Amino acid sequence: MSVFVSGSTGFIAQHIVNQLLQLDYKVIASVRTQAKADEMTHNFNNPNLTMVVTGDMSQLDAFDPAFKKYGSEIKYVIHAASPVVFDTTDVVKDTLIPAVNGTKGILESIKKYAPQNVERIVQTSSVSSLTTDPETRDPSITANEDSWNSYTWETAQASPADAYNGSKKFAEKYLWDFLEENKDVVKMKATTILPVFVFGPQMFDSSVKPKLNVSVEVINSIIHTPPNGKVRDLAAKFIHVEDVAKAHILAMQRDDLIGQRLILSEGNYNTQDILNYLNNDFPVLKGKIPAADTTALAEGRPSKDLTYDNSKSRALLGFKFKSLKEAVDDTAAQILKHEGRI
Repeated sequence: MSVFVSGSTGFIAQHIVNQLLQLDYKVIASVRTQAKADEMTHNFNNPNLTMVVTGDMSQLDAFDPAFKKYGSEIKYVIHAASPVVFDTTDVVKDTLIPAVNGTKGILESIKKYAPQNVERIVQTSSVSSLTTDPETRDPSITANEDSWNSYTWETAQASPADAYNGSKKFAEKYLWDFLEENKDVVKMKATTILPVFVFGPQMFDSSVKPKLNVSVEVINSIIHTPPNGKVRDLAAKFIHVEDVAKAHILAMQRDDLIGQRLILSEGNYNTQDILNYLNNDFPVLKGKIPAADTTALAEGRPSKDLTYDNSKSRALLGFKFKSLKEAVDDTAAQILKHEGRI
């Protein structure tokens, strides 16, 4: 039986595909274009990977051809496709509709073509579904697996960031509501994965570009800041991409994770932490980026954002997350190697 992975060219999704293939699963992975399908086929070079082109997931029938053709083979679905668009003037068209229709479309395709074949669906959500701005910047607030943000369809249109946060809630809520309403029709059970800022290397060195995805760009931008330059004063939470991928697969495999919302956060980071690791662990950067300052470690000072109490998620998953040092060093090593600096 196979695992269907939507949005498979995404930063997290490529790591999910890789770990599935390492575990000898057969993977059916969706992309929007044939060019992306060809690139994935070339990069993974694995006979257990089948690529399908689904096109624009704003269209509710986008996943129909894939499930019509492969539905009888698919036992698990990992729905990792969702828009991350912050430079838009039309958040409804570019963020809200694709996020909700992507979830709605894949669920309806399963219902039509594989209602009794698909046993599990794991959906990539985000801690953005838990709280509403400006709560995310309030250290006095604690969110956990039972929290939901208060965005409505209307208030989520206030800005691209609001739209992203709202879209994560709307898509995840749709999943839970759909399964409750269709429990006599579809066999599948669900788990959702809610990561914080995701650091770590791209799956392939060829994916390293001058500007990277939103979370990894935090580290990339610091690597390219001159010694007298100003870096953004960030203080938030992090998780390593390999841990995010691993959590998706465990959620797919384990019955005790059915029905859970799993918050993935290892702990705090701030800009100075990243600078310290870059300066100390990569001699090539010493004197080329702003200096280290060992008096400003995030572990020893309050965060500038809320607290995520994910003790329940950690206990359920049962594995140790990678450290900030590992996350920064793995990210930086790939970037510097790609640039020929190490």
